[in-house]
Amino acid sequence: MKAPTWRVRPRPAGAAALALGALVLVTAFLAAAFPRGVAAYETRGVRQALGSVPAGQRTVEITVSRTDVTGGDPAAAYAADELTRQDRAIRSRFHAPLRIDADESLHGIRTTKPLNAQDAWLPRPDGVAPGFSLYAAAGLGAHAALAEGRLPHGAAPGKRTLEAAVTVATARALGLHVGSALHLPGLTLRISGLLTPRAPERAYWAVDPLMAAARQEVAPGLPPQRFWRAGLLLSPQDGPALLRTQGEPEKFWRYPVDTRTLTARDAPLLRDRLLSLEHGATLTELRTVAGSGALADSAVDGLLDAFARMRTAVAPIIAVAAYGIGTVAGVVLLMTAALTAARRRAELALLRARGASLAGLAGRLAAETAAVALPAAAAGCGLALLLVPGERVLPSLLAAAGTGLLGTFALPLRAAVAHRRPRPVERADGAGARPSRRRTVAELTVLVLAVGAVLALRGRSTATGGVDALVSTAPVLVGVIAALVLMRLSPIPPRLAARPAARTAGLTGFLSLARAGRAPATAGLPLLALVVALTTASFGGSVLSGVAAARDHAALTAVGAEARISADKPLPEALPRAVGKVPGVEDAVPLRIDVQAADDNGPPLYLVIADAEAYARLARATGLGAFAAQDLADPGADRPLPALVSPHFLTRFGRAPMALQPEFGRLVIRPKTVRADTPAQPGGDFVVVDAGSVARRHPDTYGDPTTGPSVLLLSGRSLDTGALRTAVRAHTPGSLSVRLALRSAVRAEFADSPLQQGAIRLYTTAVAAGAGFALLALLLSLLQAAPQRSQLLTRLRTMGLTRAQGRRLLVLEALPPALLAAVGGALAGAATIRLLGPGTDLTALALPGTSGGGTADTVRLHADPASLLLPSGGVVALALAVALVQAWSSGRQRESTELRAGDTR
Repeated sequence: MKAPTWRVRPRPAGAAALALGALVLVTAFLAAAFPRGVAAYETRGVRQALGSVPAGQRTVEITVSRTDVTGGDPAAAYAADELTRQDRAIRSRFHAPLRIDADESLHGIRTTKPLNAQDAWLPRPDGVAPGFSLYAAAGLGAHAALAEGRLPHGAAPGKRTLEAAVTVATARALGLHVGSALHLPGLTLRISGLLTPRAPERAYWAVDPLMAAARQEVAPGLPPQRFWRAGLLLSPQDGPALLRTQGEPEKFWRYPVDTRTLTARDAPLLRDRLLSLEHGATLTELRTVAGSGALADSAVDGLLDAFARMRTAVAPIIAVAAYGIGTVAGVVLLMTAALTAARRRAELALLRARGASLAGLAGRLAAETAAVALPAAAAGCGLALLLVPGERVLPSLLAAAGTGLLGTFALPLRAAVAHRRPRPVERADGAGARPSRRRTVAELTVLVLAVGAVLALRGRSTATGGVDALVSTAPVLVGVIAALVLMRLSPIPPRLAARPAARTAGLTGFLSLARAGRAPATAGLPLLALVVALTTASFGGSVLSGVAAARDHAALTAVGAEARISADKPLPEALPRAVGKVPGVEDAVPLRIDVQAADDNGPPLYLVIADAEAYARLARATGLGAFAAQDLADPGADRPLPALVSPHFLTRFGRAPMALQPEFGRLVIRPKTVRADTPAQPGGDFVVVDAGSVARRHPDTYGDPTTGPSVLLLSGRSLDTGALRTAVRAHTPGSLSVRLALRSAVRAEFADSPLQQGAIRLYTTAVAAGAGFALLALLLSLLQAAPQRSQLLTRLRTMGLTRAQGRRLLVLEALPPALLAAVGGALAGAATIRLLGPGTDLTALALPGTSGGGTADTVRLHADPASLLLPSGGVVALALAVALVQAWSSGRQRESTELRAGDTR
């Protein structure tokens, strides 16, 4: 028996199903990859924050002084077995994520006050006896290799001669050898062996450098006196013997924190564990094991606080990208469903007329789309889990599931709303469409939300940290408002332009404008998706451009030019000529910088003496305080020299002539030109004068080689850094310490933080995805109307329309909506940046070690012309390309194929 017609499942077109599957797959991949990407770069950031510091800063240390030792027998408390028992009990108090590196852990007895050796044969740089710290530490044999002799053996209780080992570096510095005897107050120590640390950079040796090597220190007082400090390594069994010394011995346990498995998600809990260990309940438990006066200390919690501040500062900027691209993806999915519902309107209306219930129709459409969307979402999620590293799976699964559900139910819900009751056949275009009251209320609601989001963002700024959903959606809401306005105005320009076109002799102009003015009512959905996507892409592109510009400017102000060569003494005369021949170097400007003490007891003044012509070229090339060389021209006679000064100098000293006293003679200067920056000393209190004028005033002393230029600034593009380093080494004597600073190297340091690298990478992906969704929305809308345009073109050709006229007709018909979307998106992006720029702080994202929020050197968001115009230009170019391709394709079809009877398309 044949099933009723209304029970037959609607069958989607194969191309439409494939397009839906591809769209859901890409969207699900992005949705699932985002939380994993954020977690991955945050984890790399916290590991780098702890792993890049010295070993002592990522160590937990517990100490018990001699006065805090409990029990009646102090010697028993200092015994090696007792310390080992306490070590096991302390380790049991550490719980994940507070994990320790057991191989590098250390415990024992040490003196906290140096003991001066009385042996006259020891080196005394300024006549002060060397001081020794004693360590009766466990694990010495596992962390050092014997170079000579043997490890120290424990002495009998009460014996005053003990054995000790030293490292080879300490022995070399102090002239020690196996068998040397050191006489300290209360003890005699005999060197039993020389050791070589197996991993001196690891925590066992690096936390306390005295254990690994002797060093010179300066005694307090005047005159300063140098003396040697070194560590002597005893057997753990000799710990009780340190009680007889005046070195104030203490028990210590040192535990390096293991960060290899630490994740950003664990960082807050790790900080809480450390705070409890230092000041809370865990410390109370610890004192029951180690002693009532036990103290725990670690710098790890401070490092975690710095990481948390950086993450909090970056999070609002990333949230803006996440909400933006998420909204764009959702709008494109909804637009696709609406276009599909409009394309199949007649089919669905016929099913309803033949008895299909609303629930049954929606259910069958859901089953149809689920067969495509859910597998695509699962595939996208699987690709994200496979390609994007990360430790969390649930957020990615939820994001992909949400995408799959949206792709599944968007079409059924749209169809249910459109066909909830039978309607007479209406015009397909929007000529007579009028916005409903519900739409007006919804638009006003979005307007209120957008105004609130903009005011909130401008009032609180992203630098305050924390993610606020309303604030993060501000760019999207502004784009939505712009799109809604354009949707209401979109029919007006083509209709107005069609009136004068109707009086012309040509057909294509009037017909294309008339069709653009009577576009289907669904044409507003692609416009909404396009404007929102373009606004998001423009905002994100401007963020990336602002970050890059801030790093470039920071690197330029740090160096002053493309490269800076400086020394404490005059540079060789041949060096400027040598580096000037390096590929990429356009100008090499030598200059003298003399630091002058100010009469007002304020910051020092930097007197810069350089050739006016060369320095003016350098200032123009770098963009740091460009000026005309004539401003520093020599006035002749003994009149004050004109000077280029900073605004702060002018505030402090005014424009009156001022006397300066460099090493080659007295100079009287008069401020003439004011600039905020200058290449030699960006941002400082500087005074720049012409070298020729100074040479005329002091020809003898100025020409002395001992007062020659000590700084060389290089300008150019794409400097060959390898050749530059070779030239500097070849033309400077080994006795002269020369420093080479490269703008490119400083610029790279600003992007060295994994947290910033990951955030920029995610933002770049979001911008590219936003631009891609914009082009996809345009392509889907053009393909939706392609059959009708092809049929119209074929009909007109049967009436005598040429191929050239057909191409012109399609191009002119595609241009108005594309131009409207492109111009509207660019204007909406510019308005969004103008509105939200004062509240968007990019400092934490651009520069390392900063969290923003200050008034000085804060990186604000500014519009980037390329970010505004390139996506919009891509939209127009794609519209033209699709129109031309369709005109070419339609010209190859036979009229009988396009004009089939009953095919309304």
